[in-house]
Amino acid sequence: MSEPQENASEQNTQERIAQASAIAIRMRSEIGKALIGQEQVVEQILIALFAAGHVLIEGVPGLGKTLLVRALAKTFEGNFARIQFTPDLMPSDVTGHAMYDLKSEQFRIRKGPVFTNLLLADEINRAPAKTQAALLEVMQEYQVTIEGQPLALTMPFMTLATQNPLEQEGTYPLPEAQLDRFLLKILIDYPSEQEEKSLVASVTTGQVGDTLNVDAVSTVVKAGSIVKVQQIVSAMRVDERVNDYAVRITRKTREWPGISIGAGPRGGIALVRAARAKALFSGRDFVTPDDVKSVAIPALRHRISISPELEMEGHKADDILSALLEKVEAPRK
Repeated sequence: MSEPQENASEQNTQERIAQASAIAIRMRSEIGKALIGQEQVVEQILIALFAAGHVLIEGVPGLGKTLLVRALAKTFEGNFARIQFTPDLMPSDVTGHAMYDLKSEQFRIRKGPVFTNLLLADEINRAPAKTQAALLEVMQEYQVTIEGQPLALTMPFMTLATQNPLEQEGTYPLPEAQLDRFLLKILIDYPSEQEEKSLVASVTTGQVGDTLNVDAVSTVVKAGSIVKVQQIVSAMRVDERVNDYAVRITRKTREWPGISIGAGPRGGIALVRAARAKALFSGRDFVTPDDVKSVAIPALRHRISISPELEMEGHKADDILSALLEKVEAPRK
């Protein structure tokens, strides 16, 4: 009698995966209507969202980071807030604070901009360490404590922090503890020539001023459905050999020539979580070694430190990780 029940359960799982996969693909398509090019960036943002993680986005100003977040919010009717990080920004400007109400003669909580679905922390490395650290509890615990009172955030919640390249003047490097909280570090590069032509034509045709236009983006699901997709992704099957592959990649960063500080255990955890979400785009309920390999660089590039010698020679974390991945043998079927 148990076999038909098992078959029904497996069929139900496949249907849920198919529905979640359709949502993911549709959201990717809708965001593409507002953001020309950057397909890989859009997919990596969605991978982090469905894996219930946070992302650090690096790129020079003017490459559409704010537009990307606005478009993403519209796809699931999510709330969106933006904080411009500056050297004089205080932690309470991020999380909120207690205010004394003269009428009621009592203190009341004034919630900060973190109480939203998508938080764009713009130019996070322009603020000092104490303000950067204000996001730590938010990103890890999904709550804020004000005057000893814990306040839960609305789900889904995702921090999308942008930073300028560290070579720019007036930037503060993010602490390692803060970096480790980001599931992925995503690099946004300049568009191709054809993409840039399309972008200029789109923005300058029938549009007044320099507003961020997401009118073409349609809402795909409600915010509650994103939480359900996250639950589906978290339950995806990961074979022991695939899990071992993720751990071997992470451990290899601790002994690879040219890497002075390797990734900690969170690196392997990030690989598996992101690989599950990557599998969703293929409509699978299980993770393959290729899924792990495809997310390895964005999941690890911010968790390693390159030796000063290689850094002076112009070597990048991505190049070193690419060489490492070629040497770590993937499990065969």
